[in-house]
Amino acid sequence: MSMIHPTAIVDPKAQLDSTVEVGAYSIIGPNVQIGARTVVGPHVVIEGHTTIGEDNKFFQFSSIGAAPQDKKWAGEPTRLEVGHRNTVREFCTFNLGTTQDKGVTRLGNDNWISAYVHLAHDCQVGSNTIFSNNAQLAGHVEVGDWAILSGYAGVHQFCKIGAHAFVGMYTSLTQDVPPFVLVSGNPAGARGVNIEGLKRRGFTRPQIDAIRAAYKSIYRNNLTLDEAKAALAQQQADAPDAAQHIGAMLDFLGSATRGIVR
Repeated sequence: MSMIHPTAIVDPKAQLDSTVEVGAYSIIGPNVQIGARTVVGPHVVIEGHTTIGEDNKFFQFSSIGAAPQDKKWAGEPTRLEVGHRNTVREFCTFNLGTTQDKGVTRLGNDNWISAYVHLAHDCQVGSNTIFSNNAQLAGHVEVGDWAILSGYAGVHQFCKIGAHAFVGMYTSLTQDVPPFVLVSGNPAGARGVNIEGLKRRGFTRPQIDAIRAAYKSIYRNNLTLDEAKAALAQQQADAPDAAQHIGAMLDFLGSATRGIVR
């Protein structure tokens, strides 16, 4: 039995694994590749140079791989890449990249993307993230693994959100968020460490304590950013069990381009 509904329109040039399901009235363009066991619900449009991996689920009314909302885009063959085992709920919009950046918008693996989420051009989203309803990313945003964006969170273009960070509901984010940090408000402010998330992911008490100490060096000890970096370097040496995690915070501070939420 065919896995493609008779009302769906699938371009003959599209490359779909034989196990892909396509629902009623969905449209699949000629430059689309879709991996095994992915399910495309009804009324979904997938277009552009879009590659989708295995075991994904796209719910109804999403627009995947449409042209970037960028006036500089002139039809270049930029791309969208979606990994494996992602859940994409209703009315989501994922755009292609632009030649002004990496030329590709990426979504990793095992992400939970709720309804009305927008991933703009050139966004780079890691794996195991959660985006609640109406979370919105402007262009060129980077989101690390295990990060959580609550409902209606809005992220300014070129911002970076570190791994395991948590962005609260209705937060307006215009600066970078270091790994493990919980931010909320409009404008956003740092509210502590995402301790509950770290516990759920198996971080040990000594590791969490070391991350909290690093957080205090950045946010609570009245240090300049350079002084905080020096403090983190010392803490990294003193806490071998958490050295990798403190190192991730230190590396992030060195690469922040818009300044960090403080």
